[in-house]
Amino acid sequence: MAKKTLFVRITPKPEHFAEVRERILAMVPQTLAEPGCEIFELHEDEAGRCLYLYESFADEEALALHLKEEYAQAVLAHYPRWLAEPMQVTTLSRLSPGNVPVSMPG
Repeated sequence: MAKKTLFVRITPKPEHFAEVRERILAMVPQTLAEPGCEIFELHEDEAGRCLYLYESFADEEALALHLKEEYAQAVLAHYPRWLAEPMQVTTLSRLSPGNVPVSMPG
């Protein structure tokens, strides 16, 4: 089974930005507690226009189960009204090891 890692760009309408951010932030602890969820991080661009989710699941099944969760469905149901454009989802494949400490010369 292959790990499923996604980078998701979310562009809310300006009047819904704060609500979208808060609703996704509220999902973070629940999502991280799901079996198979390894990473679920929300980021915001410096301009305060877009949100980015970096998420990684053990496999496709774990991701599918996440998307079926009631709290995820509740947020996704509002996206047609809240978002300025559809989500942009990019599936990623890791090329280098992660979380490796780097020692600096000197």
